[in-house]
Amino acid sequence: MSDFNSGDVQSPAPAGPPKKKFELSTEHRLLIAFILMGVVLFLTPYFYKDQPLPPAAKKSEPAATSPAAANSKPSTPAPPAAPVESTPVAAGKEEIFVLDTDVCRVEFTNRGATVKSWTLKKYLDENKKPLELVNIAAAPKAGNPLSLVFRNQKPSADLNSALYAVKPQPDGMGVDFEFSSGRAMARKSFRFRKDSYLAQVSSEVFEGGAPVPHLLAWRGGFGDMSVLNAVGTQHSIYFDSATNTLEVKEAKAAKDGPVVSAGMFSFAGIEDTFFAAVFLPIGNGSVEILTVSDQVSTKFEPKEDSFVGAAVGGEGRNALSLFVGPKDIDILRAVNPKLEQAVDFGWFSFIAKPLFLAVHWVSDSYTRNYGWAIVLVTVFINFALFPLKLTSMKSMKKMQSLKPQIDAINEKYKNVGIRDPKKQEQNQEVMALYKVHGVNPMGGCVPMALQVPFFIAFYKVLSVAIEMRHASWLWVSDLSAPEKLPIHILPVAMIASQFIMQKMTPATTGDPAQQKMLLFMPLVFGFMFYNMSSGLVLYWLTGNLVGIAQQLFFNKTSTVSVAAQSVEVTKKKKSGK
Repeated sequence: MSDFNSGDVQSPAPAGPPKKKFELSTEHRLLIAFILMGVVLFLTPYFYKDQPLPPAAKKSEPAATSPAAANSKPSTPAPPAAPVESTPVAAGKEEIFVLDTDVCRVEFTNRGATVKSWTLKKYLDENKKPLELVNIAAAPKAGNPLSLVFRNQKPSADLNSALYAVKPQPDGMGVDFEFSSGRAMARKSFRFRKDSYLAQVSSEVFEGGAPVPHLLAWRGGFGDMSVLNAVGTQHSIYFDSATNTLEVKEAKAAKDGPVVSAGMFSFAGIEDTFFAAVFLPIGNGSVEILTVSDQVSTKFEPKEDSFVGAAVGGEGRNALSLFVGPKDIDILRAVNPKLEQAVDFGWFSFIAKPLFLAVHWVSDSYTRNYGWAIVLVTVFINFALFPLKLTSMKSMKKMQSLKPQIDAINEKYKNVGIRDPKKQEQNQEVMALYKVHGVNPMGGCVPMALQVPFFIAFYKVLSVAIEMRHASWLWVSDLSAPEKLPIHILPVAMIASQFIMQKMTPATTGDPAQQKMLLFMPLVFGFMFYNMSSGLVLYWLTGNLVGIAQQLFFNKTSTVSVAAQSVEVTKKKKSGK
């Protein structure tokens, strides 16, 4: 186990927030990818040819919380004062204490007064067993959860390997641990409720009667270790009340050593995609969080990798609430309104959060299935945007009618190089032709541009909404993950629908090379989507199918001939002059 007791971690700077290394988020990368594809699809035809709290004088009042939060919190045990020298207290052998609630099963060991196992009863792993949140394979190297971390002063006894005396609570909903070497003394207390993911934790460490600042750690990773790229889904997090922002750090942030942050944090701890283990300070005091990187393995992946770890606290006596459970918005809000911020909908949250609420409502009220809810919401979005798409279809039909004239202009300048000044004249003639006939050359971009924000929003919803985890639809077992079949059916169907849509869309260019390149684009989309979450592919496939239906409707109405005739009328008026 790595040692933090040598004092090699620097204290947080008192002035100003730490500098952050800029890095593009997944949403930004997706947006840039779509913009670049838009350039290829729609612009090529015109250019192609060429710090801890001060010691408190008195006990502070706890911060006001909602009634639901108050009802879900058991009282925190008040730690008694420690004498300068104490009678040695220790157990003779290692003991295991199991605490069972309606929602979790926690296995404590008195060796270090730590957690050996923390399973969630209502959430299953890939083997349909209660989900284990502790990376048990990492314990020999990184230590058990809720072990002690000392950043500066180190006690004279190794408190993480000491055998603590155990005192279970009569109601079976709590346990106290105590150890004393005579000089060094430590106590830990845990209180649970039968129906809540929130526990109350207190810890205190003394050396010769003087309090020793420490933190409580959860290291070696956290959460569902069976998912694809588990190490990439895990972060340390804290919500900074001063800036009203959620700060997220990956293991690589601590590749050169532990990183410490301190401030007025609503909560701080560790997370994966769908679950969190976060401490909430009682009162309005400051709290520290230490982000670490541990080179460990998992039972699913024997090869070691850099998993994130976090330690929270900073006082000689820490009194904290501890939430260990799902990042379900309803549960988080009921436990403590502050915790709702742990669900990060990202850059497009103004679309992603309403989108999630809409899918959630449709599933609860009508379909009883998130897959069909995604289908219905996607159909609604596409029909709501149909007036704008209809304008785009008219514009593209007009461009198709103008194709012979565009070809004539291109033929006129066919031997002109891309850097020749006459190339500008060619572009001006084409744009003048569009202007005369009221054609927007970028009209074809509208359907793609309209879908990008919803695509990114759906991506985020499927990335953070725990309701999508293990949500099934027809042959799909988990909408938040790629299909489990040897050949992914949804991406293949999406590629086919993309080809059909492209065939139905009016051609605005006659260049064979450009046509071939456009035919290649569905394969690019298929490659992008093949290993994305099934729910996201279902959204895009549904959008394609609705688009095909809308294009059929457009082609069978008089709108097509009206759009073409408007070009002919403009031609006649121009020739009459």
